[in-house]
Amino acid sequence: MLLDTFLENKPLYYTEIDYTRMPRVYEKIKAHFTMSKTIHLVGTNGKGTTGRFLASALFAMGYKTGHYTSPHIIDFNERIWMDGENVSDEALESAHNELQSILSQEDSNALSYFEYTTFLAMLMFNGCDYIVLEAGLGGVHDATAVFPKLLTLVTPIDYDHQSFLGTEIETIANEKLQAVQNNAIIAKQKHEAVYSVANEIIVSNNVRISKLNLYISAEDIIRIARISKKLSLAQYLEENLSLSIACLNFLGLKYDVKHFADSKLFGRLTQYKKNVIIDVGHNPLAAESIVKALNAKKYTLVYNTYKDKEYKRILQILKPIILNVEIISINLQRIETIEQLQKTLTDLEIKYQTFKEIDESKNYLVFGSFSVVEAFLKVDSE
Repeated sequence: MLLDTFLENKPLYYTEIDYTRMPRVYEKIKAHFTMSKTIHLVGTNGKGTTGRFLASALFAMGYKTGHYTSPHIIDFNERIWMDGENVSDEALESAHNELQSILSQEDSNALSYFEYTTFLAMLMFNGCDYIVLEAGLGGVHDATAVFPKLLTLVTPIDYDHQSFLGTEIETIANEKLQAVQNNAIIAKQKHEAVYSVANEIIVSNNVRISKLNLYISAEDIIRIARISKKLSLAQYLEENLSLSIACLNFLGLKYDVKHFADSKLFGRLTQYKKNVIIDVGHNPLAAESIVKALNAKKYTLVYNTYKDKEYKRILQILKPIILNVEIISINLQRIETIEQLQKTLTDLEIKYQTFKEIDESKNYLVFGSFSVVEAFLKVDSE
């Protein structure tokens, strides 16, 4: 069975997850993986861009490098990047066939979409010098957590996926920080409680969790500013860049500005057209970062949302920079009903209409999730 067909039979979203399954299957097949120097990324926001900054720099420095990220916007291949480009369809099919030969039929069928694709990526990364491995929605119970890690990078932690991770920031932080195996570098955090949880885990788990500034020198700050200017980075993206550079310093690798020339990740405050900015963010922290970055203009917001997102809070945060909302149609079970979204917009006194096409006279911000950006790109390409 071809990979596309195989994955179509696995749901992308689960109401319950068996956290024991991935470790059980990994124990059976771990001999098939060549363990490279693996950097694990956990957190709520910024994992994708931090990972791509790091992976691109490592590759530019001459190391064979793999980067696993999720979800994808258009093509599944976006999830598995190796040595400067997304892997090919042919390479994916070859790895899929190899993985099928390794797994029992029972385990192959039981693995979730994300669990299976995590094994697929790690199989393709055999032989890499470095693997940049991005967690999905969790931390210690995430599918990526089963693999041995050299270092964990902790991006900003905030409220998201509460149905799986808990409703308190301490609970969410604990879930993510328990994934630290040896060493970790933690980015600047919005919630002081995250640092308290980190200090508790340092003691209880006998691990080292260091703040970002321990690995960033005055010279690094100058270089970060130069890279940021060259890539036209918003402040929050510059903070993600800083975390990737702290990792390089931890590894003892000397970097240069030129190593980040091809490191921007599509869909992260991307200037898609002269009058269109797209961003795959989908939670309050992402909304706050965007408002801070785009405070000089007003935008028409192309938007939709999953039912389980804090979309009223997100819209409240975005309201100062939006003129009106244009709701884009998305045919997914998880998407909120149009009636409920319209009611929320009315309650917030935000004007809305249905998105049809781009008007060249308006400035647009496309935001809400990977699904929103995917739907927009499909409409815009028609």
